[in-house]
Amino acid sequence: MIEHVKPHDIEARSFEIIAKELADRGILLDADKDPVIRRAIHTSADFDYAHTLCFSDDAVRIAKELIREGADIVTDTNMALTGINKKRLAEYGGSARCYMADESVAAEARERGVTRASVSMEHAARDAKASGKKTIFAIGNAPTALITLREMYDERIFKPDFVIGVPVGFVNVVEAKELILETDIPHIVNRGRKGGSNVAAAIVNALLYTM
Repeated sequence: MIEHVKPHDIEARSFEIIAKELADRGILLDADKDPVIRRAIHTSADFDYAHTLCFSDDAVRIAKELIREGADIVTDTNMALTGINKKRLAEYGGSARCYMADESVAAEARERGVTRASVSMEHAARDAKASGKKTIFAIGNAPTALITLREMYDERIFKPDFVIGVPVGFVNVVEAKELILETDIPHIVNRGRKGGSNVAAAIVNALLYTM
């Protein structure tokens, strides 16, 4: 039977359903991680996130502190950029940016024979170092973005303040996530193949909505 729900009540009803199904599955979430995991489930309708989202020590607290300090957010897709609540982020002095469509990024990627995601991370790192602003990287599509962040970390060129690593796919996706999990970079990373730009944006918004 169709459930008749008023438009403004749909999200609340969705979270009620999620809460019931979590309880039915015997899943009890840590209080600090709970809003992040529930919003990832909400945006994907996939309860696997209750088991596969990995958080470094004090990840949620650290991410929120960065946001309160005015951290910027860099995404690897315009879809993730569109999904982030930029008005809420701006209340704390932060802004969101995606470098993927920049002509200079595209030209350099073609010349070097690498992905735009890789070059965009390098450009974002340079801008972050030049401005001195804290930066959260929200990666939902390109494993090469995570690989490049790890390479810059290993070479001591740049250490991200925080990484949300949830690219989706098959080629180097699992491996790229593990590269971030191995570091001391504060992170929220989804193990396995699942993820996506929508999930990256959902994680950012979960942090923003529970400040």
